[in-house]
Amino acid sequence: MQVSSLNEVKIYSLSCGKSLPEWLSDRKKRALQKKDVDVRRRIELIQDFEMPTVCTTIRVSKDGQYILATGTYKPRVRCYDTYQLSLKFERCLDSEVVTFETLSDDYSKIVFLHNDRYIEFHSQSGFYYKTRIPKFGRDFSYHYPSCDLYFVGASSEVYRLNLEQGRYLNPLQTDAAENNVCDINSVHGLFATGTIEGRVECWDPRTRGRVGVLDCALSSVTAESEINSLPTISALKFNGALTMAVGTSTGQVLLYDLRSDKPLLIKDHQYGLPIKSVHFQDSLDLILSADSRIIKMWNKNSGKIFTSLEPEHDLNDVCLYPNSGMLLTANEAPKMGIYYIPVLGPAPRWCSFLDNLTEELEENPESTVYDDYKFVTKKDLENLGLTHLIGSPFLRAYMHGFFMDIRLYHKVKLMVNPFAYEEYRKDKIRQKIEETRAQRVQLKKLPKVNKELALKLIEEEEEKQKSTWKKKVKSLPNILTDDRFKVMFENPDFQVDEESEEFRLLNPLVSKISEKRKKKLRLLEQQELHGKEEEEEPEGKPSDAESSESSDDEKDWVAEVRKQRRLLQQEEKVKRQEQLREDQQTVLKPQFYEIKAGEEFRSFKDSATKQKMINKTLEDRLKLEAKNGTLSVSDTTVGSKQLTFTLKKSEQQKQQQEAEKLHRQERKAVRRSAGHLRSRPRWGRPFH
Repeated sequence: MQVSSLNEVKIYSLSCGKSLPEWLSDRKKRALQKKDVDVRRRIELIQDFEMPTVCTTIRVSKDGQYILATGTYKPRVRCYDTYQLSLKFERCLDSEVVTFETLSDDYSKIVFLHNDRYIEFHSQSGFYYKTRIPKFGRDFSYHYPSCDLYFVGASSEVYRLNLEQGRYLNPLQTDAAENNVCDINSVHGLFATGTIEGRVECWDPRTRGRVGVLDCALSSVTAESEINSLPTISALKFNGALTMAVGTSTGQVLLYDLRSDKPLLIKDHQYGLPIKSVHFQDSLDLILSADSRIIKMWNKNSGKIFTSLEPEHDLNDVCLYPNSGMLLTANEAPKMGIYYIPVLGPAPRWCSFLDNLTEELEENPESTVYDDYKFVTKKDLENLGLTHLIGSPFLRAYMHGFFMDIRLYHKVKLMVNPFAYEEYRKDKIRQKIEETRAQRVQLKKLPKVNKELALKLIEEEEEKQKSTWKKKVKSLPNILTDDRFKVMFENPDFQVDEESEEFRLLNPLVSKISEKRKKKLRLLEQQELHGKEEEEEPEGKPSDAESSESSDDEKDWVAEVRKQRRLLQQEEKVKRQEQLREDQQTVLKPQFYEIKAGEEFRSFKDSATKQKMINKTLEDRLKLEAKNGTLSVSDTTVGSKQLTFTLKKSEQQKQQQEAEKLHRQERKAVRRSAGHLRSRPRWGRPFH
């Protein structure tokens, strides 16, 4: 399996290697596999995946189970079953195939367009029907809603063949002299054809009328491009409802939005060869465009190159296996190409073992080493005086330098630099000196933060190393060398506070143990300051003094914990007394509160309840208001909730209402007394 990489994208060629002739017997094939290493190491993903001479077109069925390919010579079609990884059937044809299409999900309905104007229909059992079109055809598309086949070719007319009625319909008359390619949008059914004049005409199959024309030849011509002839349309592909990619005969790919007549993006292959096919890769927003020499994959939004693939032989057709990273190519060679790109997607279900195989290769990469050649730059050639060999067979250009024979390189270097042995001798002496320096005592460079903790970890690591000489102990990773704990020795926020209560209670013996470590830490700091290469003991104290101090550390940890707890209680008591003394000395001042404008002060209790209501959630406030009767919740007929609020009245409004009520009562009393007076009888004057 051959592996290539461009822009850090791995491409695995599954069809490279020697192919054995068909006329060889099985016995001779087995003998060749034993003798030839290349034949033994090749990967044959699908058995007999090749044509006798040339492969022209290749397709994958809609269900992904079958791969169909046409080729010569003799003209034939081969169908490969991916579930069996072998050839299912082979049918010979009367003439070469220009293009073909599968109308069903499998191979049961196939339509072939031949180069002698014949259209051939095949069923599952074999040949079914054959008919002829008036002009030589170049491409065709199938419109599923109406069961119409649209044929374009060396004519201005687009021929329509209805498969439901079994007859030709009235053709579509275009303004072009000839049409090269065509395609139908699977979303809204728009039919587009690419003409020899470099235009794309769009037709509505429902009304059989033209709805728009794009002049792609004019848009493809830029200031940087050099064009010797008029660009014609050589490839056409829809993606979604609004995106269309157009390939020209001069090597440009134009990306269009159907709502605009100006291209969104123009990509040039820089080879000047006609674009053979265009495919869309939706998961990574890529476009795969291919001419006869190279397959380029680029981003459809920015136009940036993702990767490219350049096969050994010229390309005739490219097919992207759906929902995977597999690429199939039809070449000007007997063997058809199979390429696997893991970045584009997973391997198909029938060859899922490719994922495991490529993962193993990535885990154990093999570097390419050229034993017989030396890579030199242009500066190296100037130093050696070999610039006059540029362009000759002695130097092969590669990237930013050249490859030259290693024997020639050694001869020239010996002539140019006769003192190379002295340089070699000095390098060897320098290496010996560095080895002796490595055997000396190395000063321990402690971090800036948590020096005592780092020293403790170093001592524990040394003790573990000493124990490994006696017993085989499984070594664990060191915290000092682990990147996950690197911040603990760099950030001052992670400094261990030895005066905290938790530290003193959890480490009762830390004071005694740290004394020895602090002394050693001071010794190391002195060595770092003075730049000493050997460890020196401080004066007035022998090295055996440390062993005598170790006996003092063997105390009962319970007593030490109790002692630390008593010390903490005493410190807490002293802190409380100081706080109480400060509180007694401070003089309390009265606090004044300012009432907002427009509010009336009633009592501190009301403000406290108001503050409590503000701090409560909406649900709690609604429940309280429903309890007080200011809110009522009811269900409606449509299943929703209806809230009814009753606004609270202020004290001023209440007083005003009471005054109005008293006024109404007084008026009623006055009316009542006046009516009583009117109802009394009028007595006449008394008799005298």
